[in-house]
Amino acid sequence: MSEQPPNTTSDAGAPVASDEYSLTVGAAGPVLLQDAYLIEKLAHFVRERVPDRVYHVKASGAFGYFEVTADVTQWTKAAFLSEVGKRTPMFARISSVAGEEGYADTLRDVHGFALKFYTEEGNYDMVGNNTPVFFVRDPMKFPDFIHSQERMSDTGLRSNNAQWDFWTLSPESAHQVTVLMGDRGTPRTLRNMNGYSSDTYMWENAAGEKFWVKYHFKTEQGIENFTDAEARAMVAEDLDYHRRDLWEAIARNDHPSWRLEMQIMPYEDAPNYRFNPFDITKVWPHKDYPLIPVGRMVLDRNPENFFAQVVQAGFDVANFVPGIGPSPDRMVLGRMFAYADSQRYRTGPNYAQLPVNKPINEVHNYNKDGPMRYHHNGNQPVYAPNSYGGPRADPQRYRDPSWFVESAEIMRTAYVPHKDDDDFIQPGTLYREVMSPPEQARLVENIVWHLSQGVERNIQERAVKDYWSKVDPDLGARVADGLGLGSSAR
Repeated sequence: MSEQPPNTTSDAGAPVASDEYSLTVGAAGPVLLQDAYLIEKLAHFVRERVPDRVYHVKASGAFGYFEVTADVTQWTKAAFLSEVGKRTPMFARISSVAGEEGYADTLRDVHGFALKFYTEEGNYDMVGNNTPVFFVRDPMKFPDFIHSQERMSDTGLRSNNAQWDFWTLSPESAHQVTVLMGDRGTPRTLRNMNGYSSDTYMWENAAGEKFWVKYHFKTEQGIENFTDAEARAMVAEDLDYHRRDLWEAIARNDHPSWRLEMQIMPYEDAPNYRFNPFDITKVWPHKDYPLIPVGRMVLDRNPENFFAQVVQAGFDVANFVPGIGPSPDRMVLGRMFAYADSQRYRTGPNYAQLPVNKPINEVHNYNKDGPMRYHHNGNQPVYAPNSYGGPRADPQRYRDPSWFVESAEIMRTAYVPHKDDDDFIQPGTLYREVMSPPEQARLVENIVWHLSQGVERNIQERAVKDYWSKVDPDLGARVADGLGLGSSAR
């Protein structure tokens, strides 16, 4: 005989008389305002959604662990990386960038790769993408870039014309757009793509030596991509294809995994490196800084509640642990404010107290009150300094990660160029030396198709003459031919 289910209760735990019927004046009379459970149920229902993220709205998520597989203590003193074999629990949120919650998973897009490590020294958040580069290098342009990808204010429709207008007026985007329009713009599954920090960060070891680093999470399932036609066909078959695939793989114990390999640059190399190593639109050639194995990430547990654990997951680029810090990468420095502030707007100033965001170690500080706060310090003082045993910082033991900055006038300016700083060199190398002829052909086909969807002729011409022809003359000529522009546009 099966057990009796528990009685329905209100949010306060009081038993409820009915799951089906509202309180009314007789069988045919009006519903009463005094039906407190009905009011609670309706009021909660219309508040079931927090405001969407501005971008990276649709995502999949899973829990797992990170295991250290190599000794990296010569480069960092981070406790979770301190010994081979050490495992740290973690959460991964993998997203598309441009679309809303109902967006088709397989449409061409960059994919976010956000990781939260629950370490004994606090949460460490790493926010990246499935591409090693990005569209812009200065956070001042970041909102404009996102706006160009979103729906237009007048029509409510997305605009390829707006995208290409922004891209072709922002030559630093050429590397990322080349990646996006190539095969990697349509990964077959979330399990079959890499993840990257994209940004540059700083590691510091126990002796105080500093290094510049980039993170590469290499899929152990192998890289697999859809063709553009396959990706668009899947839209009609399953809008949630990527989300379903990740969930089902974990459910059948086919746990996806990624190898973490690092590029590590000596601190002193940066000033005279041939291009600016903190420019997120560029990669560090592997021949200069080869990949160094560090660890392995495994996702082995699906969320129990999608809203609580995926939608409410909040990442903060400023969540570092001792031994890891930011770099002069301007996008890192801008993201250190924007990401946490986005979560404060969406779920409130106490978002870090939600279970999915809560660190595993105790929190001790003087923040107090605010919406949805449920952790408090009892009768402990709420100010510093104090005479009553409240938490106290230790500047001798913990120092803010930093780097030397020469005395200079405060100004608004581009990065100081290094000798090989050019926005078209690396995408040209990607096209000529990395892509095979079939990959080149698919790149041209994808660019032509995308530029043919409502993009004005003058912007098509600019895309050929001032963008793709500078990436590579052959690529520009092939795109011009595909658009029917002829040689005049090259």
